[in-house]
Amino acid sequence: MSSDVVAGPGILTKVRTALTIAGGLYALALGLIAVPYFQTHTLYCNAIRIPWFADFDAPERYGLALNKTYNFKIQTVDNETLGAWFVLAESIYQALPSHDTIPKPHIAHALRTRPTILFFHGNAATRAFKVRIQHYSAFSSRLNANVLAIDYRGFAESTGSPSEEGLVRDARAAYEWLISSGAKGEDIIIIGHSLGTGVGARLAAQLSKEELAYRGVVLMSPFSSITELVKTYSVLGAVPLIRPLTMIPYAFSCERACLNPRTIADFITWALIHKFDTLSVVPQIKGKVLIAHAENDWDIPYTHSEVLFNAFLEPLLPNVDIPSDPVSTTKEDWSAFSAQIAARKNRRENIVTTTQLPKFGVVEEFVDRGGESLVNGEPVSGAEYWAAGRPGGGAPWEREVIFVKMLEGGHDYVGVQEGLQDLIGRKFGLLPHSLPSLPPPPISVISPKAPESDVGGSDVSEAGGWSPLPSASERGEWTAAVTKVVD
Repeated sequence: MSSDVVAGPGILTKVRTALTIAGGLYALALGLIAVPYFQTHTLYCNAIRIPWFADFDAPERYGLALNKTYNFKIQTVDNETLGAWFVLAESIYQALPSHDTIPKPHIAHALRTRPTILFFHGNAATRAFKVRIQHYSAFSSRLNANVLAIDYRGFAESTGSPSEEGLVRDARAAYEWLISSGAKGEDIIIIGHSLGTGVGARLAAQLSKEELAYRGVVLMSPFSSITELVKTYSVLGAVPLIRPLTMIPYAFSCERACLNPRTIADFITWALIHKFDTLSVVPQIKGKVLIAHAENDWDIPYTHSEVLFNAFLEPLLPNVDIPSDPVSTTKEDWSAFSAQIAARKNRRENIVTTTQLPKFGVVEEFVDRGGESLVNGEPVSGAEYWAAGRPGGGAPWEREVIFVKMLEGGHDYVGVQEGLQDLIGRKFGLLPHSLPSLPPPPISVISPKAPESDVGGSDVSEAGGWSPLPSASERGEWTAAVTKVVD
């Protein structure tokens, strides 16, 4: 008696089936990204309203102090209504006659007496999201600044649907509310995180173009543009979105294989309706800029911040003429090319101060004096560029640019690192509000070479570098002031 044994599918067949399904799902995902409706929801994730069913009238439920925060609405020029929180600076809050006091009557006084941080959050969730609450608490307490946080249109209880231009209008409405409520432009610091960096950079460029005041802009975990982000983005930090296309012949370059050189990757980026091209607005931003990024950010690589920092620096560096045809380039041409590279490198070393902060990260910074050089007062190659970009000519202006590359912080927790908060406080005039108990530790300074390395009035060590701690003269002044108060 015999029986027939039916063999099941082999392991290779199962693998092929799994890969086919995975490939189909991947192709479907890429196709959906090109559809405006799905693209919008993928970028903004505004339907994810964490915490769910939030009670914005009770910010105390999410960790903020009793009656420290005012919940209200802001109207935009196109008649959208934005949910907003105004958090009082710690010194203002502690000076209230009672913590049962409603904060609204004290907002005008707070705006007149303390700087205000205008905070733009990233995609998904709401202004009541836990990590965002941690930012407000740190900014209002450690930096003693007021905080205005908004939910963009389509987020939380705000009306409308999100779009790039719409979010910029929301940002401008928040700025105008601060001004109309009593704040001075020079007391407003724009801070954006992730998606909010695209919004904050656009607002800063807009204000600069209109010659309206603001103290500066902080870009935390920024991207250079959505187009470039799509090319480098990995889902959950592990699954690359576009990179698998490199395994498809001519997916990135089909110029030799087809008459229309548009590639698969080009089509996907071309289909993006939300650009948030921060790199393109770099020349328009004239206020102080601080860029912060963590090396362990798995959502947006820190290379995006390096690109932005280098874009701010580029006009101050001499040009390099790249040989068009390396094969036919003469020895003299290569020598000239090498000399240009060396000159560019030397100029960068003379302009940029690099400070190693042990166990924290690296700080790079320079000052752009509106086309005036930092090197022995000699004009640099970008002088004419900046002069042409200044509305109506105008007097030379000064812009300090700082890049903080941190060891830790991931994507969401960069702004709650106390080391970064102190850097923001020192650079934007929010600190000091306390005395150091120990002398400053030695700081490893790499550059610049130039003898005058004072960057925007910040402290300079004997080695020529910036120190995050106050100078001896400052400590003496503060000690005298505190002694006078105690006496």
